[in-house]
Order: sequence, then C-alpha cells, then structure tokens
Amino acid sequence: MSLDLNDLLHDWPHEPGMIKVRKILGSDGKEKIQLRIDLGLIQMETLGRPDGLEPHDYESLLHYHQARARRAAKKGENYTLGGDEMGELQQEGIQYYHRYISFFQLSDYQGVIRDTQRNLDMFAFVAKHAERPEMSQSVEQFTPYVLMMLTRAKASIEIEREEFATAVVKIEEGLEKIRGFYEQAENPEAAANSAELGFLTEWLDEVKAKQPLTKLEKMQREMDKAIADEAYERAAELRDRINAQLKKK
Repeated sequence: MSLDLNDLLHDWPHEPGMIKVRKILGSDGKEKIQLRIDLGLIQMETLGRPDGLEPHDYESLLHYHQARARRAAKKGENYTLGGDEMGELQQEGIQYYHRYISFFQLSDYQGVIRDTQRNLDMFAFVAKHAERPEMSQSVEQFTPYVLMMLTRAKASIEIEREEFATAVVKIEEGLEKIRGFYEQAENPEAAANSAELGFLTEWLDEVKAKQPLTKLEKMQREMDKAIADEAYERAAELRDRINAQLKKK
C-alpha cells in the first residue's frame, strides 16, 4: 500500500475557499470524518476527543482538569491553570472546532451542538481557573463565533422540520447571548462590528420571511385588501373577526 497521500487524495482535490468533508469507515470498523485541507486532510473520530486519544485516561484534557478541580474543591483548595495547561486546552479546543465545522458541512447538527457546547464549557472553565484573567482572554475571544455556530445548528434543526417560528426564537436567543458576551466584556465597539451578530441578524430576516402567515396575519392582509378594493362590508366583517381573535389572547 502506498504511503503517498497524493494517491489517496487524487480524486478529492482541495478547492480554496471551500470546506470539503466526507465520512469514511475506518479499519477499526468505526465511522471517521475527513476534512480536506490544502496540504492533505485531517481525520477525526466522531465520538470522544477528535484525535481518539484519552489523555490521563480521560475523554479529554478538559475532563481531566475538571476532575482535578472537583477534587481540589472538596479539599477546600483553589485549582489554577498555568500557561502550558492553558495552551494544551486551547489546542484541544481547535480539534473540536475542526470537527464541529465538519459536522455542520455534513448537516449533523446534533454533533455541532455537542462540540460547540463542549468548547463553551471549556471557555467557562478556563475563565474560572486561569492563573491570571488576561490568560483566559485568548480563549474567550472566540465565544461569539462558537455561539453563532451553536445557534446555526439549533435553528437549522427547526428549519428542516419547517418549524420556522421556533427557528426564529433560537436565532433571537443566540443573538441575545452574543450581545450579552460583549456587554459583559464592556466592548460596544466589538459588538457594533461583530460579523457573528451581522450574519445572524441577516439570517433572522431570511427565516422570518419564510414563516407561513398566522391565521390572524392572513385576516389582516385580507382586510387591508378589502379596504383597498373598497369592499367595506367584507372589511368590517374581517375587522370584527380580528378583534374577536385578539380578545381571546
């Protein structure tokens, strides 16, 4: 068997600006994800840590440090993360980033939700235990992006179900969480220039436009048309029906 990656990737070329992902069955019988990059590919496990390792016999470094922090808390001790540990956690987070981007391309939105939430949990853990506050900022700065991807996954599930009203709620919740992050960071300039807020706001408008009209909205439009057509008797009838619906609320 050739060890030359060119043989493996000959029929799967890299295309700049495109995220190319595929699932394969590994020699161990387990499903794997492959992400095509310019110099080859990244292969990841679908469960556990993406590289398949179990550092210190834990599912991930985050799980390892969380367990140590719990033990320290039981002893009444503080648990702190030094620079090296912070760097290792950040590198591990990048693995999960590659995987949730791949999951999104494959429309595996539950996988995106799982891995984005995992990285958000890591950000929160780092913020609590970093040796110095400024150390955690290098990780927390990615919070808006991760929240955006989590929001996209949650809303995409609802859109697939044609539950557009629920999708709108999910997007609005995501927008509020991102705004809350910027408010807590006291960084209004970053909020004003946020690509994540800009994307979700535009997407919200698109999803709202796809929502089927409610019964009340249909009657309102029909009444407006009746007035425009000078069909006043019909308009009055619709007005009474609309008022009756509003009173029920």
